[in-house]
Amino acid sequence: MLGIGLELGASTRGALMGPDALRTAGIAPMLANLGHRFADRGTLREAEPVRVDMAPEWAARCNHLAEIGGWTRAIHDRAHAMSKGAGGPGAPVPLFVGGDHAISMGTISGVARACAEAGREIAVLWVDAHPDYNTPETTPSGNMHGMSLAFLAGDPILAPLLDGSRPLAPVARENIHVIGARSIDPGERARLRAHGIDCVDMRHIDERGVCALMEERIARWKERGVHLHLSLDLDSLDPSVAPGTGTQVPGGATYREAHLIMEMLSDSGLVGSMDLVELNPFLDERGRSAVVAVELIASVFGRTVLDRLPDARRFADLPARA
Repeated sequence: MLGIGLELGASTRGALMGPDALRTAGIAPMLANLGHRFADRGTLREAEPVRVDMAPEWAARCNHLAEIGGWTRAIHDRAHAMSKGAGGPGAPVPLFVGGDHAISMGTISGVARACAEAGREIAVLWVDAHPDYNTPETTPSGNMHGMSLAFLAGDPILAPLLDGSRPLAPVARENIHVIGARSIDPGERARLRAHGIDCVDMRHIDERGVCALMEERIARWKERGVHLHLSLDLDSLDPSVAPGTGTQVPGGATYREAHLIMEMLSDSGLVGSMDLVELNPFLDERGRSAVVAVELIASVFGRTVLDRLPDARRFADLPARA
């Protein structure tokens, strides 16, 4: 696990405390009790601003551009180093905890570069109330946590966030999957449609249910043998479940829906790397959201209510009902 104390991508301060809140909520013993060897790599707490060679008209629409550029490059280097082997047999699973969703510009670009070097295809599951597919052309706020996914897909305006010594390996658009969206800006909506991004909003979830939607995507990922990166934003949950986030949107996933997604991903065995972002302890209620976050991470790494067997054998050993 690497903590990342970046909060400049958002408009509300406090997300830099997220990694320490997860530690306090017991992430290490939780994963150890599941049988995992857990290594805490500390928290990246600062990065030097850098020159980002972006056209002035676009740079003016990106808040804290030099700082975000420095963070992206520093995070990228750490994520790339932690992702050697890219999810192959015996490779460690990098867990990046933030911090706002701008950390993913560095984490996923580093993982994607390692995957490209290893000849692995990468897919990204973006569990979020927001698709974060804005660019400097479409952003209404200038906050760069709302541009993360567009950067990772290879948007040319945002590409200079990395320099030539850190080649961007863009995530193919057909390999980007957003689930839980319910707050989409107009220009962002047009870009999602134009680029054919798989975006499951809350209406889809209400109509079809999480299980069916996840089964379809998991089957596709398994068929292609992808390295799956899970990027989990706490604001994907309803604020009544996780109030400690700076970008609350009513009508999010329930506690049970969120855990079902995580447990299905665990069952699939596909998750090779993960982000947990936008935990803001300053806005939380007595650590409630941090505990939920730790429980969701535990579900990804194998925690279940019952020990489950493959479907064909699940009930074989149970006594017949009289």
